[in-house]
Amino acid sequence: MVERAGRTGRRGRREAGGSSGVPSGGARYRRLVNTLQPQRAFSDDHVAHIHATALRVLEELGMRVLDPAARRVFRQAGAEVDEASGMVRLDRELVADALRQAPGSFEVAGAHAGRDVPIGGAGIAFLCVGGPPHVSDLDRGKRPGTLLDMQNFLKLSQHFDVLHIQSSNVEPQDVPVEFRHLRQVESQLSLSDKPLFVYSRGSAQVRDVFEMIRLGRGLDEAGFRARPRCYTVINTNSPRQLDLPMCQGIMDFARAGQVSIITPFTLAGAMAPITIPGALTLQHAEALAGITLAQITRPGAPVVYGSFTSNVDMKSGAPAFGTPEFVRAAFGAGQLARHVGLPWRGSGATASNVADAQATYEYLNSVWGSLLGGVNVLVHAAGWLEGGLSASLEKFILDIEMLQMFAALFQPIELDEAAFGFDAIAEVEPGGHFFGAAHTMARYQTAFYEPLVSDWRNFGQWSEDGAKTATMRANAIWKRVLDEFEPPPQDPAFRQAVEDFVARRIREGGAPPG
Repeated sequence: MVERAGRTGRRGRREAGGSSGVPSGGARYRRLVNTLQPQRAFSDDHVAHIHATALRVLEELGMRVLDPAARRVFRQAGAEVDEASGMVRLDRELVADALRQAPGSFEVAGAHAGRDVPIGGAGIAFLCVGGPPHVSDLDRGKRPGTLLDMQNFLKLSQHFDVLHIQSSNVEPQDVPVEFRHLRQVESQLSLSDKPLFVYSRGSAQVRDVFEMIRLGRGLDEAGFRARPRCYTVINTNSPRQLDLPMCQGIMDFARAGQVSIITPFTLAGAMAPITIPGALTLQHAEALAGITLAQITRPGAPVVYGSFTSNVDMKSGAPAFGTPEFVRAAFGAGQLARHVGLPWRGSGATASNVADAQATYEYLNSVWGSLLGGVNVLVHAAGWLEGGLSASLEKFILDIEMLQMFAALFQPIELDEAAFGFDAIAEVEPGGHFFGAAHTMARYQTAFYEPLVSDWRNFGQWSEDGAKTATMRANAIWKRVLDEFEPPPQDPAFRQAVEDFVARRIREGGAPPG
């Protein structure tokens, strides 16, 4: 029997949650401002030294750039290029000019103004897990991801307002790679009104999806380019390499005025120096190289400074997440992003193979490290499992509970005179209680956070109701949301135009990855 996850709260209220009745968080979670004071891993002098050392890496050692077109753009901007080796060395003034041109904040547009998302400053956006080839749940275990799985995560991400932008979520293994980009963006346009994710797997695929977004949002070329409407994630091939599709992605997105989240994958002890300062120095150099390519392609192109620095288990070589090193790296990455005046991307990650206690404490360490580091875009904020190899439906719901708690924490505290409670204190006699006080009765329905998953009943009540664990309750919740999901309104002509485009491109053979 499926639990009624959209139940009315014990205080007789229910948050707005769409057709399913499962609380979505409501509009107050749509534009979050992080009210926490950013934490520091380093002094200002040490941050400046990391930045200077990264510039030295780019000047003296350089980056290998595998795309001839990108090397040409670098050369035209004044970089030193060795065609034989593919190495590109960047003068520090070239990098400084690029950083001056990159916007410190911008807004990514959804299908309507209510879904526009500001990026930068103290603003924060949460995104679903992105990229796993597998999906898991309590009923069917771990299995290859499918198009239906990808669409299910899109629906869940659309439902919960604490997720602000769509992500790649699950790689649908039942869709050939030459068609995958078409189905992925078609699904986003039909199931969501939030800003969109786009793969960077070659210019041909990017051209396809840019055209789909224009058709699906009813835009002409100028309207599409006028403001950011989608983003991609660019991963450098650490250490010190940019491959062909990543270079193409940076340039394609910059020319179109769309967002690149440029994220080195620097695991200390494996793809980066074993020390946190050393790993951050390499991360910083690689991020600056990608940011520079975007700005010399189109000055003012929107970019996000990305970080994914953690450590590895030196016994097995496996990535580790939510570690003290991860948190320190997050604090340091936030400082470096602020040092260069750019929005910063972090991650919510765990190496756990199941949605258990390890998954929870590693995830919370990752998220707290990012939030306290001043993150603007938190990728993999819901559903990440197994070091990013699986997307878990139950963990998605458990993570949403935690994200909604953070969102509630960020809400302004009521500070009018009545909030200080003098009249309530005067009303209640010593040794009494405040349950029936006028101050309580006027506020009890909205005073506290209403949980999505947590069960606050006593042991006897919980046992009589089946002794369901949080993971079991999460299983019922995602099923309820999917069962009653209704997509947002969309102009039928726009939707038909997208479907016709996809059908034509599939007949033509799609576009293989670049």
